[in-house]
Amino acid sequence: MARKIIKNISPLEIKNPKQIDLLSPWNQKKISKVECIRKSDAKKILKIANDFFVNKNLHISKKKRIDILKKAIKLLTKNSKKFSDLIALEGGKPLKDSKVEVARAINGLELCIDALKKCHGTEIPMSLNEASSDKMAFTRKYPVGPVFAISAFNHPLNLIVHQVGPAIASGCPIIIKPALDTPATCYEFINLLIESGLPTGFCQMINTDDHSITEIFIKDDVIAFFSFIGSSKVGWKLKSKLSAGTKCALEHGGIASVIIDKDTNIKEVMPSIIRGAFYHAGQVCVSIQKVIVHEEIVDEFLSLMSQSIKKLKVGDPSKNTTDVGPLIRPGELERIHKLIQKSIKNGAELVCGGKAKSKTTYECTVIKNPKPNDEINKVEIFGPVLCVYEYKGLEDAIEKANHDLYAFQASIFTNNLDSAMQSFEKLQAKSVFINEQTAFRVDWMPFGGIKHSGEGVGGIDYTFSDLMYDKLLIINSKKITN
Repeated sequence: MARKIIKNISPLEIKNPKQIDLLSPWNQKKISKVECIRKSDAKKILKIANDFFVNKNLHISKKKRIDILKKAIKLLTKNSKKFSDLIALEGGKPLKDSKVEVARAINGLELCIDALKKCHGTEIPMSLNEASSDKMAFTRKYPVGPVFAISAFNHPLNLIVHQVGPAIASGCPIIIKPALDTPATCYEFINLLIESGLPTGFCQMINTDDHSITEIFIKDDVIAFFSFIGSSKVGWKLKSKLSAGTKCALEHGGIASVIIDKDTNIKEVMPSIIRGAFYHAGQVCVSIQKVIVHEEIVDEFLSLMSQSIKKLKVGDPSKNTTDVGPLIRPGELERIHKLIQKSIKNGAELVCGGKAKSKTTYECTVIKNPKPNDEINKVEIFGPVLCVYEYKGLEDAIEKANHDLYAFQASIFTNNLDSAMQSFEKLQAKSVFINEQTAFRVDWMPFGGIKHSGEGVGGIDYTFSDLMYDKLLIINSKKITN
């Protein structure tokens, strides 16, 4: 399904590129080869991006940008099966969820058009005192400049749309580096944009497994905006190397917590909890990692959860019946298994799961009451593992839900308005949901974390705004009357 060679996309000819294998996370079979750029290519790629920004002859009009995005929507809709199959193949996301990702990506492009159409400046009041008399002032929106974006593997189309789409809409040339685990989807999407009329140099795709090459892009003052989706450790390190004046948005992981109040109908909310915890094998930055259940209903909750997990089909992501696919790399199984075993050894109770199902899949696992000092309680698991805790009072639940370092999304299921509002006030998260699980997202809402979980705000409209700045014009004329 994937092309034999996943190339870099740039007007620059990449000579003698290094090649690495792209493997299926499901069966570890080789999908294709991926060509990587070399150090000597980096400055040339940056120059191409900068030329598209500073050379007025290369600018793309607003009308043209809208036309490109409209055509891309038609082509992506027409090729939706191709893209959903590819997401399942290279990313291991179950096919039914891959189809949803493509639908979201199409909507994301529509939102980019909407953002561009709504973009406008503002009149600044004048003639309010002697100094401002005979003056008129207003702002206009302008693109900030070239963008460098690093994306993650878990949503190989929709994340790219969230980074590339607003850049096209705003008129900012972009260099995109997809995850080396999932470059094929990005490759096909950028080619689709080019087919839609986007000049090749406006959006360049690069592949590299060399961190020193990545840092060349990070440090260069050509880059006006840096967009990063990935681990906290890497994101903050890269931010520290940015050139002075470069803006950034960092989307890292979290340790999402859900509180279940005693008045909650467990049967009604269980599908939502199962979805939030085990969607894409838990490889989502806002997957439910901790559920804090009132002590009066915790046994009922765990019993029903165990029954529900048994119904989940773990396996081949290309099948429509699969609920949970493989982890992105076999090494992730060993990492996750060690976390679980350490916690059990330290006194946590294994409720269900707890072992590899195959060389690439891990059982959906629930453990009860890990100790506060357990590593599994401190780090983002990023796998199909749920930690369940019990509580007596809401203050205790909120304390268990909050984390010293991470704060992204959190939620509570309750029918008590006071409990809902107390949780909203005291849960340390950038988004708090009432009677909804933490992995919920629509692409027009603000999305992001605080503390170690990130900086800035994602979401199509918000990214578009970050890529624009206000330029102020003041006119002084005796003919101005106010």
